[in-house]
Amino acid sequence: MLVANTLYNLSTRQIQVGFGFLSREAGFEIAESPIVFDPSNSYGRAFLVGLLNTLRISALGIVGATLLGTLIGIARLSSNWLVARLASAYVEFVRNVITELLPPVREAIAFGDLVFLSQRGLRYAWPQAAPGWSAAGWAFAAAVVLALAWRALASRRQRATGAQWPVLWPSLGLLLLLPVGAWLAGGAPTQVDLPRLGGFDFRGGRSLSPEFIALLVGLSTYTAAFIAEVVRGGILSVPRGQAEAAMALGLKPGQRLRLVTMPQALRVIIPPLTSQYLNLTKNSSLAVAIGYPDLVAVANTTMNQTGQAIEAIAILMAVYLAISLAISLMMNWYAARTRLVER
Repeated sequence: MLVANTLYNLSTRQIQVGFGFLSREAGFEIAESPIVFDPSNSYGRAFLVGLLNTLRISALGIVGATLLGTLIGIARLSSNWLVARLASAYVEFVRNVITELLPPVREAIAFGDLVFLSQRGLRYAWPQAAPGWSAAGWAFAAAVVLALAWRALASRRQRATGAQWPVLWPSLGLLLLLPVGAWLAGGAPTQVDLPRLGGFDFRGGRSLSPEFIALLVGLSTYTAAFIAEVVRGGILSVPRGQAEAAMALGLKPGQRLRLVTMPQALRVIIPPLTSQYLNLTKNSSLAVAIGYPDLVAVANTTMNQTGQAIEAIAILMAVYLAISLAISLMMNWYAARTRLVER
């Protein structure tokens, strides 16, 4: 009855059903796109741009919220009275995003000649295209892979023999020396495209829109307050005797947290942390309220132009379901890897 009633109402209103509209010309612009897009492209490509923008803001928001939330959660348990109270105040009072109007372009907040923050967004310097910069970028990516491999090898060695290999300094050396060496081998280019004020806006460099910055900061700071409580609860769930045993072995506070407390707390942290990641991803749809062209914004524009509401909503449902399932699968896989093996 539901399907028959829907088809009847659509036919009486002469609304066509199907996804053929995805191949038609979109006819509208998208202000911020990670790939090339113009009004002559199809609705399908417009949806792809919206999806990439949603994934971009969600991934960066998850990283930012996790780092900030973990730091605040640990700070809440600090023995330093001031640090603990400041962290508690953050958690208690951050329940909505409080924003302050950014200054106009001619009064932009400047960080030297490299970065400018204004009502037009964040404008920053960027290296000009040169083989040396490209080589440094690839070398940095290789250094990250090598640093992770070295950390895994050191961890495996410690579990097998008890010997601790240094991890921090070799990793920092790789991350610094490899890119610098590749940059020198590529001719050591120094040309940088600096932002310069011209007319009513900056010219040169790269930029991030104010909508993107506002959404990223809002999602990260808001979700970090909840992640902080998740981290604090997970740490408190670890029996006090574990920390006392680590102290008896002579481990430093940082080592106790990294090697003893956090590995045991993760089995408590991961399930609610997964929920916060899902909430952040779905909350990114609020971007439509500030003009950031995410998937929901593109779908709304498409529905207004084509009348294909059922198809657009179906696409939204399928995409958000797929993203949610992917996040859940990844977190469940990570939870399985961090699960303590008991006798």
